[in-house]
Amino acid sequence: MSKINNFIDQNKDRFLQELIELLKIPSVSADSKFSVNVREAANYIHKKLISAGAENCEIFETKGHPIVYGEKIINESFPTVLVYGHYDVQPADPYELWDSNPFEPVIKNTTIHPDGAIFARGACDDKGQMYMHLKAFETMMETNELLCNVKFMIEGEEEVGSENLETFIRANKEMLKADVVLVSDTGIISNDTPSICVGLRGLSYVEVEVVGPNRDLHSGLYGGAVANPINILTKMIASLHDENAQINIPGFYDNVEIVSEQERKEMAKAPFDLDAYQQDLDIKSVFGEKGYTTNERNSIRPTLDVNGIWGGYIGEGAKTVLPSKAHAKISMRLVPHQSSKRITQLFQDHFNKIAPEYVKVNVTPHHGGEGVVVPTNFNGFLAASKAMEDSFGKKPIPVRSGGSIPIVPLFEEVLGLKTILLGFGLDSDAIHSPNEHYGLFNFYKGIETIPLFYKYFNELNKR
Repeated sequence: MSKINNFIDQNKDRFLQELIELLKIPSVSADSKFSVNVREAANYIHKKLISAGAENCEIFETKGHPIVYGEKIINESFPTVLVYGHYDVQPADPYELWDSNPFEPVIKNTTIHPDGAIFARGACDDKGQMYMHLKAFETMMETNELLCNVKFMIEGEEEVGSENLETFIRANKEMLKADVVLVSDTGIISNDTPSICVGLRGLSYVEVEVVGPNRDLHSGLYGGAVANPINILTKMIASLHDENAQINIPGFYDNVEIVSEQERKEMAKAPFDLDAYQQDLDIKSVFGEKGYTTNERNSIRPTLDVNGIWGGYIGEGAKTVLPSKAHAKISMRLVPHQSSKRITQLFQDHFNKIAPEYVKVNVTPHHGGEGVVVPTNFNGFLAASKAMEDSFGKKPIPVRSGGSIPIVPLFEEVLGLKTILLGFGLDSDAIHSPNEHYGLFNFYKGIETIPLFYKYFNELNKR
């Protein structure tokens, strides 16, 4: 692999500069005012796939944002890797909490990233990680070390639930035929302790509205006589958890997978410093479901959280108003065997049931997805493990993640393919938050590791 490492070393500055150009594009899929920019990012990926040596490159239109496809079939007898990633990013709001412009990338040294990290929205999730695959592919092409056929499918709607990707996959099953899906949209325990994600939680996302009077009212004239929707909403939200931080929705836990004590013991072997965790977050103590550790709460247990809440007057100064409406966005992270559609319906039924008669409520379901567990005894995982062991010098630890990638279960359902979650980000990289960043060490380590995966996957799948 010396040829590969030499090529990476010779081109690392160019690789980084290309990533910076991609990060400058504000490809926010959730906000329609950025639609032109999302398209611009798709065009950039398309151009870079072609220049890297991919063939049959095409931008496929959807009902939403486009999907970029490209492939390189070098030998029909070789295994085929389907690379999935996304070029869309989360909104950067609130901008005032960023130390620098989220779409003007800057490189800074940090305690965790002494070799530098690139700060920008999408740096880790998922532009930086997705772009590793394009550069690894270019590296393998230029060094004649490509040992698997490869197909790229890069979408622009992951951050809004991959709403149109399912339709695309079902319509293009023949084109997407492969032996495994390779995704870098997860992380590792630390730069000293590599790991591979073998589990993801599912997701149910809803928006709720509580409606009181037919207009905003003077709080002095009407306060105490008419129900305040914000007061009611907060009480309803508070009732969704009990004193043990369990979720108070009938039937919510019916299908929850109970992880064995043996697996919990294996999970506990992963390095974790509770004091450092609390210090990093600037909190005095952790909080969560009784009977579970922090790492269990955020990976193998379902959760319910308010992601945003608003209503009434929030401008400068005072406006003594009793609001007509109050709103909240709520996400529920689910574990394997919980159906996102069923949980959404259970939430909707429960929220309507607990609403007092003096308000009306509306529950609007948004996107969702299912949980997934990746086996550790098939060739995809074994190849990834060997690749990481070579590049990091340590055997990676299998871990479960608390995040969701709704499309992963669909790969198995529609294409019959298991997914390898070969991520290189860190928990501290602040994805979805202000000051998101991605370590340069991690970026280059990913480009180094991916060709090793292809090498070992080829060896394990010789036909």
